[in-house]
Amino acid sequence: MQKDKPRLKLLPMNEYAAVNRDDPLRLYYWPVLGRLYRRRVEMCLSQCTGGKRILEVGFGSGLTFLNLHELYEEIHGLDLNAPAKEVAETFKRRDIETRLINGDVLEMPYEDGFFDTVLLISILEHLKPEQLRQAFSEIRRVLKMGGQMVYGVPVERPLMVLAFRMLGCDIRGHHFSTEKDISRTAKDFFVEKQVAALRTAFGPVYEVGHFVKK
Repeated sequence: MQKDKPRLKLLPMNEYAAVNRDDPLRLYYWPVLGRLYRRRVEMCLSQCTGGKRILEVGFGSGLTFLNLHELYEEIHGLDLNAPAKEVAETFKRRDIETRLINGDVLEMPYEDGFFDTVLLISILEHLKPEQLRQAFSEIRRVLKMGGQMVYGVPVERPLMVLAFRMLGCDIRGHHFSTEKDISRTAKDFFVEKQVAALRTAFGPVYEVGHFVKK
């Protein structure tokens, strides 16, 4: 684990190729809520130990890419809906090469043992509990021996459900697995290194898991 927590490096908001009108990109720039959004990503980045190749599942607009470029030789990305070509071009203009494609974590088009790290930020909660096993099996397959899986997921709390509702989002229609479902299933496929929570005055709101393939 890195000793110093990294600060999330962001481009000016209008330079990103947003996924769609519902992309949460704008929230990262808000005065108060933005700090919370950035901290959760920074917690995930702090667990990434670097190496040759990283795969980010659900890369979205590429918010992590400026940071990941400093840690890995190759940045790969897999996303169901993100405009892969446009996102890649955004970072190519800054001399950061990425290898981004559209695809599903349940059936990934990569060879066995290809990645040092697989990173998933706010992705796994969208899978149903029965899909988690397939996702973790695929992640384990594409990781090299000793490679790491780092994920971040929201902590299921009534306050969070209310907060998302105030933002116009029915979280229950999008989140199908809780942080407990995810960490419990991950232990069937990986060795747990650390599971830590982002805490606020209202209690834990986000959980970051760091697991290793042995």
